[in-house]
Amino acid sequence: VFKKASPNGKLTVYLGKRDFIDHVDLVEPVDGVVLIDPEYLKERKVFVTLTCAFRYGREDLDVLGLTFRKDLFVANIQAFPPMPEEKKSLTRLQERLIKKLGEHAYPFTFEIPPNLPCSVTLQPGPEDTGKACGVDFEVKAFCAENVEEKIHKRYTMSKSEVINMLKVSFLAQEFSASNHQKSAVCSREARSTANGRNNKAVPHVRQTLTPGGFPGQRVRQYADICLFNNAQYKCPVATEESDDIVAPSATFCKVYTLTPFLANNREKRGLALDGKLKHEDTNLASSTLLQEGANKEILGIIVSYKVKVKLVVSRGGLLGDLASSDVAVELPFTLMHPKPVEESIYRDAPENDAPIDTNLIEFDTNDDDIIFEDFARQRLIGAKDDKDEDEEGTDSPKLNDR
Repeated sequence: VFKKASPNGKLTVYLGKRDFIDHVDLVEPVDGVVLIDPEYLKERKVFVTLTCAFRYGREDLDVLGLTFRKDLFVANIQAFPPMPEEKKSLTRLQERLIKKLGEHAYPFTFEIPPNLPCSVTLQPGPEDTGKACGVDFEVKAFCAENVEEKIHKRYTMSKSEVINMLKVSFLAQEFSASNHQKSAVCSREARSTANGRNNKAVPHVRQTLTPGGFPGQRVRQYADICLFNNAQYKCPVATEESDDIVAPSATFCKVYTLTPFLANNREKRGLALDGKLKHEDTNLASSTLLQEGANKEILGIIVSYKVKVKLVVSRGGLLGDLASSDVAVELPFTLMHPKPVEESIYRDAPENDAPIDTNLIEFDTNDDDIIFEDFARQRLIGAKDDKDEDEEGTDSPKLNDR
């Protein structure tokens, strides 16, 4: 179970996971528990806020109360005292946490609308500092007399990008292009591609008169920024050069394999990534799946991918390549996360020991076996969740408190 405490230690939020799956028509609910120090409240209330925001400028440029940030979605829940109209049935996670943490633990549940974007980070340049641009989700708990009250940072439990949503879907596409006497058709083996897996493009070319060749194949990422004025940025993420020649009046078919890896594109500023760049398990951003009639303004960043195959045709003669022409075909495809593999709930343990639950969402073991882990991904050596870690210092809870 992930936990995060306020710098003064008076509020602690617990979540069973950081990744919530968006199934296009349904998003997994965000359920958790907030632990309160009753002596600290002093007749104030406790609120929990879920925010989806699009940061489109550097933090160091935020001046005079003006920020380069747009809130796409904000939801508030009064955790204490509980509101009767907001009372919902407890999830298994909340039941076990409340039983373990005691009477001062209060549940909260957020329903995320299916039309919101997924977490996306735009890769910063080497000289950029502060929080990276992109779309992130944040869970925040605080004490106040009302939800609109401005709270000092020291008295707020706040951590950006607590939630990273992943999408799982499949699409099928086939496109063709033609230019008079030369034509090309490009197809793909799979309807969608998982991050880090091979992407195979199969061009079928029919030449009737002149010889031609394939100078290269390329996978491009397109990022549409939906703000005041729409803008599109494109960046190649995989390229393969080729010297293949197609003889006159011949048919050519060959499989080209391109693998879009983040490891090969870490120096490209503005590249769209999943989640936060400083997490070593980050990938290229997943494709954005648009529902019919969706409002693009609340999506922030729309990510798409295309395979481009280019055929150059030489007219021969004295002019040679100076008189050449080309035809290109672009094939859109969907780049997604692979569907998670179902793992066994239990791992082997000695006969006299209580079984240890390896899936921290399925609480079917003893209360003493619940493991609490700080929100900062400390399993990555030297990694920090964000710059707030430096401010919180020793007030932050330790790992594996039981």
